[in-house]
Amino acid sequence: MSFRTSLSGLDASATDLSVIGNNIANASTNGFKESRTEFADVFATSFTGVSGNSPGSGVRVSSVSQQFGQGNVEFTSSNLDLAVNGEGFFVLDDAGTNAYTRAGSFTTDKDGFVVDSSGRQLQTFPANANGTFNTGALASLQLSTGDSAPSASTTVTPVLNLNAQQVTPSGYGGASPINPALFDVTDADTYNHSTSTRVYDSLGNDFSATMYYVASDPSANEWQVHTYVDGTRLSLNGTTDNFFTMTFDGLGSFTDISVDNGGAPIVTTNGDIAFDGLALGNGATDLTLTFDYSDTTQYGGDFAVNSLSQDGFASGRLSGISIDESGIVSATFTNGQSTELGQVALATFPNTKGLRQLGDTSWAETFGAGDRVIGSAGTAGFGSLQSGALEASNVDIATQLVSLITAQRNFQANAQAISTENEIQTAIINIR
Repeated sequence: MSFRTSLSGLDASATDLSVIGNNIANASTNGFKESRTEFADVFATSFTGVSGNSPGSGVRVSSVSQQFGQGNVEFTSSNLDLAVNGEGFFVLDDAGTNAYTRAGSFTTDKDGFVVDSSGRQLQTFPANANGTFNTGALASLQLSTGDSAPSASTTVTPVLNLNAQQVTPSGYGGASPINPALFDVTDADTYNHSTSTRVYDSLGNDFSATMYYVASDPSANEWQVHTYVDGTRLSLNGTTDNFFTMTFDGLGSFTDISVDNGGAPIVTTNGDIAFDGLALGNGATDLTLTFDYSDTTQYGGDFAVNSLSQDGFASGRLSGISIDESGIVSATFTNGQSTELGQVALATFPNTKGLRQLGDTSWAETFGAGDRVIGSAGTAGFGSLQSGALEASNVDIATQLVSLITAQRNFQANAQAISTENEIQTAIINIR
């Protein structure tokens, strides 16, 4: 028996104890992957090879192998906390060098960049103007801190029912056809129904747009419509009275809109009516609106506004960040708009055990790990993302404690072997 043989066992057992201790110490470290000590026996060889009765020369640690099994996904209260459920690493930019991690605890720095606890910036595929993402490039994710730009209203779409049982209002004195000049927004006897919505100019200022409906000729299913924005009547190019007439068929469906320009009426059947630009006098561009009445009906029921939408909006401030399971990062604003900022990039490697540990729960690529593959969550080979969650360590404490007992027994056994060798050599020295 050799002291060196048992000493190699002590060294190997000490390494095993250190690896197990490191696993236990990181049992609560998000994204941590446990390691396993792997051993190999040692033989003294010569030019003639190992003899048939060689007892061996001990043991060595052949590898400390990382185990990249999935950890439990635990939910948090931060949208910037990310967990990968399946294959893939987050890509981080560390002063121009890429690092890879499964620890998705991110926050923002003073410049709005999304970073980990070490200040390394999360990498994403940048957003294109057409709503897609440039998967051929990586860029640091920076949250927008500016206001969302406003957009002027261009189209208003009223979807409503005009009561077919209505008669011409009394304010027209029973005349037929009615005199549109008698219409007065302040006199409720000159219109049957009205409704309004908010519209926006190019600077994001909002104004009230009000539509007044007059049963001008009930026998012909005709209604006159007068439209005002902020108390100013909208004008129609080439008209004399700045109103239009809407006609329905005997089934209550919309048929056409006609505009009297002093000669032959201008008729449109698609339900759109475009008004001239309205100068607001506040520095904004002229407000030009088109109304779409194609879905308006004239049934015998009560007047009803089923929907009333328009496409403009005011400016808005950042109100929140959302990240979906495919990694698309969207900024939402107080004006109800959202902007896609990028898509979180994930990386995989042919041999993840070949990655080099950097500390801070991250790894670096090596030749042994193989060429990295970059992609997005949910695509081939990549797991899905969970926002507002973190992946816990994959260390099983119970298993590690049992392994700790085994490693301790191995250490004690090798120490006992050294003690026995010492007693044998002492006995030999004491022979007389």
